Amino acid sequence: MSERYADGMKVRRSVLGEAHVDRAEAAKTPFDEPFQTLITEGAWGNVWASDGISRRERSMLTLALLAALGNFEEIPMHIRATARTGASKQDVLEAFQHVAIYAGVPRANHALKLAKQTYAEMEAEG
Repeated sequence: MSERYADGMKVRRSVLGEAHVDRAEAAKTPFDEPFQTLITEGAWGNVWASDGISRRERSMLTLALLAALGNFEEIPMHIRATARTGASKQDVLEAFQHVAIYAGVPRANHALKLAKQTYAEMEAEG
């Protein structure tokens, strides 16, 4: 295991939570293991591990980019991560308002719907 992979796994667990990463690791197969290594080293061990901006800011950027590009399936996971990154509900709203202006109201609207659902689930879970 490379140092970047180890760093990436540490950051991934810190941001997404132990339970989420444990489920993802348990579902990993030989087929998708190279892809999982790529995202662990690249996304988590390089980008998210950088101290160039805060995790709060990185969280807001990630949510805005996911919404702007229509990658809605990862929005709930990253909304849940805000509990660990420090991005507030207001931060998320601000990010999605930028999406509305610069990338389109329908994408921002759908992202907000997903965020509301996920926040409600999180509150119900305690």
